[in-house]
Amino acid sequence: MRKIDLSGKRALVTGGSQGIGAEICRELANCGADVFINYYRNGDKAEIVAKEIEEACKVKAIPVGADVSKSEEVKDMFSAIDVAFGGIDILINNAGSESVVHVLDMDEKEWERVLQINLTGPFLCSQEAARRMEKSGGGVIINISTIHDKVPRKGLIHYCSAKAGLKMFSKCLSLELAESNIRVVSVAPGAIETEMNRKEIAKFGREKFDGWIPQGRIGHVSEVAKSVAFLASDLADYINGADLYIDGAYMNNTIQYDPRPPRKEE
Repeated sequence: MRKIDLSGKRALVTGGSQGIGAEICRELANCGADVFINYYRNGDKAEIVAKEIEEACKVKAIPVGADVSKSEEVKDMFSAIDVAFGGIDILINNAGSESVVHVLDMDEKEWERVLQINLTGPFLCSQEAARRMEKSGGGVIINISTIHDKVPRKGLIHYCSAKAGLKMFSKCLSLELAESNIRVVSVAPGAIETEMNRKEIAKFGREKFDGWIPQGRIGHVSEVAKSVAFLASDLADYINGADLYIDGAYMNNTIQYDPRPPRKEE
């Protein structure tokens, strides 16, 4: 079996200072890629991830601060990438934000904030990345979505709407950029445990999730990161415009009633 080889590739991971984003940075680096670690507020965490990567993987790992919802900050970030790496081969649009608000209590400002980060951010970053990829002969853009781009959820109408938009954005982008040898894929995790949500999972009840998810457990960040690394590699060269759901069949288990009789004894 061929090993995933990203040697010589230059990657940007937005929201890469923690959680799924940080693990994606580590996995891309482990496969040989140099990595730009975007952060918004968590500069200290980004520095720690960068140091871990450079010590363990012997590749370049550079933290870069930017609010991906602001076009000028995105342009400045890509200018920094040009100086440090001379271009980009892989973009992972991972940065996101959510809040839980009843739709009748949600103000326009919060609606706009969540859509700007989760949908406008990938648009701005994809434009900048694709302009560079087009000139260099190609690349890969991977948008990190969620099962809630298909599965609705109370209190998250802004977040679910943005992610549903990101799914269609990915498909349209794949059509527009295929002629430039740029692949675009959407990756949609389900319930994934991170350092940020671990306490919330325990508070809510891990056993509830384990009972709801057909595979019987919450997912690990490494399972998302390894899938992203595969999709970014030439092993996935003909995968374009696809949606990959990483959820242990969670989103397929909306009907909890099981009418099946007991298994027959052999």
